[in-house]
Amino acid sequence: MLCLMPPRTRLALLVAGALLTHIQRTTDQDPQVPFHGTAFQHLIPQPGLAALEGVNSSSQFCVICKLAQYPFQSCVQVIDEDVEEHRAQDGALCNITSDRYRNVTCVVYTGDRDATGEEIVEGAFRRFNIKLIHPVKFVFLEKRYLVEASLYPHFTLLGQSLGSVFLGWEALVKCVPDIYIDSMGYAFTLPLFKYLGGCRVGCYVHYPTISTDMLSVVRNQDTRFNNAAFITNSPFFSKFKLVYYYFFAFMYGLVGSCSDVIMVNSSWTLNHILSLWRAGACTSVVYPPCDVQTFLDIPLEVEKSTSEYSIVSVSQFRPEKDHPLQIRAFAKLLKEKRVGQQPTLKLILIGGCRNQHDEERVNNLKHLCEELGIGNDVAFRINIPFEELKRHLAEATIGLHTMWNEHFGIGVVECMAAGTVILAHNSGGPKLDIVVPYEGHITGFLAEDEDNYAETMAYILSLSPEKRLAIRENARRSVHRFSDQNFEDTFLLSVEPLFK
Repeated sequence: MLCLMPPRTRLALLVAGALLTHIQRTTDQDPQVPFHGTAFQHLIPQPGLAALEGVNSSSQFCVICKLAQYPFQSCVQVIDEDVEEHRAQDGALCNITSDRYRNVTCVVYTGDRDATGEEIVEGAFRRFNIKLIHPVKFVFLEKRYLVEASLYPHFTLLGQSLGSVFLGWEALVKCVPDIYIDSMGYAFTLPLFKYLGGCRVGCYVHYPTISTDMLSVVRNQDTRFNNAAFITNSPFFSKFKLVYYYFFAFMYGLVGSCSDVIMVNSSWTLNHILSLWRAGACTSVVYPPCDVQTFLDIPLEVEKSTSEYSIVSVSQFRPEKDHPLQIRAFAKLLKEKRVGQQPTLKLILIGGCRNQHDEERVNNLKHLCEELGIGNDVAFRINIPFEELKRHLAEATIGLHTMWNEHFGIGVVECMAAGTVILAHNSGGPKLDIVVPYEGHITGFLAEDEDNYAETMAYILSLSPEKRLAIRENARRSVHRFSDQNFEDTFLLSVEPLFK
């Protein structure tokens, strides 16, 4: 997994892969269990296959996952018959009883107008090295436009949530599952499937649609990327937005509390969901899948070259990633010459541009570098191949992360697995789950503002190569808890109550 890929895409594929592997093991080991096909599902409209074939509506398991970027937008998995998962002490899944997993079918909802089903499956294998065991079937939803943020320039949270209800209704009409698990973040679909569809429902929450932090930002009239200055400068607009947020938070708590099983991706998300949904008895943390092995393959040794130190940031060029903070902190590091006679420093910003807005944001960042007089010291690498990403991380001394309240931080995990000394924001998932002591030793560093970042970068560079190596080795050992296999095990264990 690399940060340039949408994390939820890999999550959806691994959820299906885990369940399908579980099914395959059972049917292989007990020939008395009949197996009748498998398929994936995406929520992007495209003309094509009109109905689900071979799906037993009386006994199905449905997983809906939002995928953040083209070509994948969401995944639904339908599996017939109840199933009981168990976890062995070695982490492998045990055999299922012989009367489980009958008439299994998986279906993909897709609206990708430029790709066939075969191309989607091929892309999944090419991008994520995930190969589905059995053929998939595709069915198409026509109302995905109802959840596009661009359709709601104002009251976006409420608009998208209501739009998801109509999209969910279309999905429910085409396929009525026994168990529905939402990892799209569309909590408003939960009561729809539970009370109208008669389903048992669960969800995997990456990021709460609204959080208590968002309420605090509006209440304190703080200017942020999601709280414009014209609102913070107006007491009337601030109070109106606060009332709107409190109303939405109340509704969000009501629909979320309908879930029978709640999985969250980090301790930060857990705290907010417990506060808003008040369903602690059925809530658990399931860390998202990180392909750490890909980065653990990078050789780790004492730095040999001291002619140049590189500081690498890996994240999409979105406003919440706060690249300006990285640039200003780096400029302050250079200006104050905190590192004295240290070798040349280079800041490398690696990220993906999704659209014209991202490209404009990159241009603004380049202008900021010129204004601060560090244009020649900062390099931008846009949409680079994976091998080039690995090379930059292998050569980097520091991995840099500056997003406030990152819900988890897969990019932070990848930097640690690649062998950089991580410097992350002192909030959210990095603070609570990732950059924490492991076996009594530090795994990285945290900072909050320009001065703190500049000082910490200078401290890291002042350490001897041997001390930095010790931190890197300990960080690498700590990231195994975020592996794909650990995700599969904890996910299957968490959803087990839905099958009883």
